[in-house]
Amino acid sequence: MNDTTSKSDAGPENCQPMREYSHVQELVNNVPYMAMILLGAAVVVVGLNKSALAWFTGAAYLAYGILGTLWIILFICPYCSYWNTRSCPCGYGTIAAKLRESRSGEHFKEMFKKHILVIVPLWFIPILTGLLLSVLSFSWLLLLLLIVFGLDAFVFLPLFSTKHGCKNCPQKDSCPWMGRKCKPATG
Repeated sequence: MNDTTSKSDAGPENCQPMREYSHVQELVNNVPYMAMILLGAAVVVVGLNKSALAWFTGAAYLAYGILGTLWIILFICPYCSYWNTRSCPCGYGTIAAKLRESRSGEHFKEMFKKHILVIVPLWFIPILTGLLLSVLSFSWLLLLLLIVFGLDAFVFLPLFSTKHGCKNCPQKDSCPWMGRKCKPATG
C-alpha cells in the first residue's frame, strides 16, 4: 500500500486530510520504541552480569514492553477515530479492530491519559536498575548501554514521535500527548 493523502477524507473535526500509512511506514514509526525495549532488556542483562536472573529479568522486561503495546491496542485504540483504518501511524488501529469493538471517540483523551500510565515504567526501569547496578559493580558496557538507552528513550523516541509519527497523525489535535487543539482552516 502506498502512502497517500486524500483531500476528500477529512480527519477529526475536518482539520486535515486523512493519510494512509504503508506497513513499512508503520514499522519505521515503531522502531524507536522497539529499540528502547531491546536496549532496556540489554541494560538489565548486562547489569546483572548475564546470570540466569539477568536473562529472566531481561526477558520479563521485554515481555512487559510487548504486553504494554498490547495494552495500548486493547484499551486506547478502540477509542481512537482511526480504529480499523490505515490512517494510524503505528498500525495499532488495524490490529485493535481484530481484537476489540470500536468505542466512543469522545472518550479517547480520557482513556489515553488513564492507560498510557501502564507503559511509563518502561522508560525508568532500565535507568534506575542500570544506575543502581553501575554503583554496585561498574561496567563500561553497562554505562554505554545506559547512555544509548537514555538517548533513545528520552531524546530520540520523543523527538521522532513528535516530529514524524505524531506530526502526521490524523488525530494529533485531540491527543493529550501532542496537547494541541485543532483550528479549522479558514477561507
